Amino acid sequence: MNSMAKKRAALLLLASSFLAACGGGGSSTEPAPPAPTPPPQQGITGNGIAVGPITTFGSVVVNGIRYETNAATVFDIDGSPTGSESDLRVGDTVQIVAEIDQGSGTATALEVIYDDAITGPVDSKNDAAQTLSILGQTVLITAETSFDDDFADPSFEGIAIGQIVEVSGSPNSNGVIVASRVEPEASGTTLELRGVVSSLDAVAQTFQLGTLVVDFSSAVLEEFPNGMISDGDLVDAKGNSTGANGELIATEIEFEDDFPDLVEDDFVELEGFITRFVSSTDFDVAGFPVTTNAQTEFEEGVAADLAIDVLIEVEGLINANGVLLAQDIEFRIESDIEIFAAVDSIDVASNTVVVLGIPVILDDLTKIEDNSDFEIDPLTLADINAGDFLEIVGNENPLISGQIEAALVERDDADDTGIVGFVSAVSQPALTVLGVTIETDANTEFTDSDDNELTAAEFFAAVAVGSEIEATGTESSDTTLVASEVSLED
Repeated sequence: MNSMAKKRAALLLLASSFLAACGGGGSSTEPAPPAPTPPPQQGITGNGIAVGPITTFGSVVVNGIRYETNAATVFDIDGSPTGSESDLRVGDTVQIVAEIDQGSGTATALEVIYDDAITGPVDSKNDAAQTLSILGQTVLITAETSFDDDFADPSFEGIAIGQIVEVSGSPNSNGVIVASRVEPEASGTTLELRGVVSSLDAVAQTFQLGTLVVDFSSAVLEEFPNGMISDGDLVDAKGNSTGANGELIATEIEFEDDFPDLVEDDFVELEGFITRFVSSTDFDVAGFPVTTNAQTEFEEGVAADLAIDVLIEVEGLINANGVLLAQDIEFRIESDIEIFAAVDSIDVASNTVVVLGIPVILDDLTKIEDNSDFEIDPLTLADINAGDFLEIVGNENPLISGQIEAALVERDDADDTGIVGFVSAVSQPALTVLGVTIETDANTEFTDSDDNELTAAEFFAAVAVGSEIEATGTESSDTTLVASEVSLED
């Protein structure tokens, strides 16, 4: 059974469990859901909730499940319930409150909630670590981070110090925001940060979000249960400026519930980092308590692989103690392959595209977006043609198969052909990566992992089978790249 079929089967099983708990008949047709109303201030109840980055549209797809949207769906964008699906982008991390229909096996989104993790100017960049400092917070950019095409260079290198950016993503256990999407913002955009209040000083009217000091002396406080801020509160702080010491001068502080009020047998599906870990039966994902039992199924790993800051997708039902009892846990494997090349061929029926002679599989978890001049939204594999230029991020799966399982596919305007991957053979002046021959010559520039220039002899003395390299140049045949630059990767 493929992963999409597994997910649909799991969704039906979870729906059946929920409906049985509510007294629903196993074969009866469920009535259409009523039109949702704006949520109450302290949360929303429903029979399902999902949290994760959007992978594609045509409705909203999160964690491999398509949540149907319609005229009754509320899109709560940055606190405003008057948004629309067009306000969202691939890579935006959202929360979806959904109703599951047992008869059709579908999920209908009652509400789609989007809040950016942080918006502010980039104070500094760490090229080696691929991190940004924004409002005193660390933002980690990964190979799977989506970049808006409004960047002149939609990459880490294209982000300028001082530029205001909006980041969507999730924090790990150290409070580092791991970016799922980054967009540029105009000068004068409201600064914003979500986080947990610490070091509250009621006299000075300040508190901290991570390392950022927030001055709330002139701020409007919204939706606080007791009318006042407390340490441990999850808040969204907004302001238009920073003070002399870098503190945010807040104009608005809003109390937030990270999750709606959930009850026993509600379906929950989360993608996030393990932020607290005691044991495989007692841990938090994105701050939400999770447990497992003997019936929990694991994909791409086992229970012993659970640990602090491991990225997983977990789905199951809320138990009587308000804890998510995981029925399925899938480990997210960090992508280590990147390909930038024109399409050789496409097979829509098998969800496969071939680039540089390498078969690339797209599945229900692949983020797919069009950053080319065609700007098709949503982009599907059927919209891609031979000769189109793609940027692909993924993993070789199964190992040593020469087949890539894509985590991210972006169509872009034509650029230099390139590949990041692991060397399988060395025969100076050539290398082999994923079956692609990398030819070098007198015009090829060589560098080490710190961008120091190397001679050809120094490079070939340092490279070996298993080394990770990046090569860019010109495609001379379907499986040959004449390299203008080759560098050793960490």
